[in-house]
Order: sequence, then structure tokens, then C-alpha cells
Amino acid sequence: MLEVVKLGHDQQGVILESEADTVAFGAIVASACEGSAVIFLHGNLGMGKTTLCRGVLNALGHHGRVKSPTYTLVEPYELDSGTVYHFDLYRLGEPEELEFMGIRDYLSEKALVLIEWPEKGRGILPQADIELTLDISGTGRVVYWESKTAHGECCVNRLMKKLS
Repeated sequence: MLEVVKLGHDQQGVILESEADTVAFGAIVASACEGSAVIFLHGNLGMGKTTLCRGVLNALGHHGRVKSPTYTLVEPYELDSGTVYHFDLYRLGEPEELEFMGIRDYLSEKALVLIEWPEKGRGILPQADIELTLDISGTGRVVYWESKTAHGECCVNRLMKKLS
């Protein structure tokens, strides 16, 4: 079972000891967001951002492979539970490229939007509802979160209830 730990004076997180823990945490995020939110995923290469996205997608009913959309920038998933857009902006040259690809169309409907490497789209991307950060912790990872909007705060409150 995943356990909330205190990371700093007002920061909480979850230690992810394995890939299975990361997928499980993604499932909790999916449930807590109830089908709609903009979530920024921060962390260096190999921290588990795409694995966390796989957990979200699996929990919402996707049973196929989840690949990082590094070259396509976005992978849409039309699921019975709703639409999920998985962005990976690692190879984005300039934030303005998001305008050319029609980023506003993806964000105009009720959807769950997962964005890896959001700093690459600074100035074009909307405000995140939640920011998740993955980092190294011993032999595993730690994920911590911060709500950025009222909707994000509701999602985080549900997340905390599901973790307790």
C-alpha cells in the first residue's frame, strides 16, 4: 500500500519503490481527478513520468501499450470514461510550436491532460490544475504534488483521502 510521507515543512509525497507502485499511484490520480484536469509532470529522464501516465490510462480503461509521445508530441486516448491527452514536450523546439499543432483544441474540451516536460511549453500552456514531481529517493522514486487551481485542490483532497 502506498503511504504518504512528510518531505518538508509543508510538502507531502509518496515513496514509489517499484514500477508497480508508480502505476498504482497513477490509478489513484486518475480516480482523484474524476476525468478532467490539466496535470504537469516534472522530473528528469527515467524518473517514471510515462509509467505514471500508464497507471492513469490503465485505470481509465486503456489496455494497450502506453508509449511516450516524444516525437508526435501528443497521443490521444478516447476511452469509455472520457478523453485523455498525453503530451511529451521533451523534443519541442519552441513553445510557439504548440500553437501550430492546435494545442487550444486539445484543451477546450473536458478531458484529462497529462503533460510531460511542461517547462518546454511555458507561455503557451494553460495553468496546471496539479503539478506532480518525480525524483529519486533511495532505490526508488518519490512523487510529490502541488495544486495550482481550485479544481486542482479538489483533486488533491480526493487524492489524500484515497491514500489514507
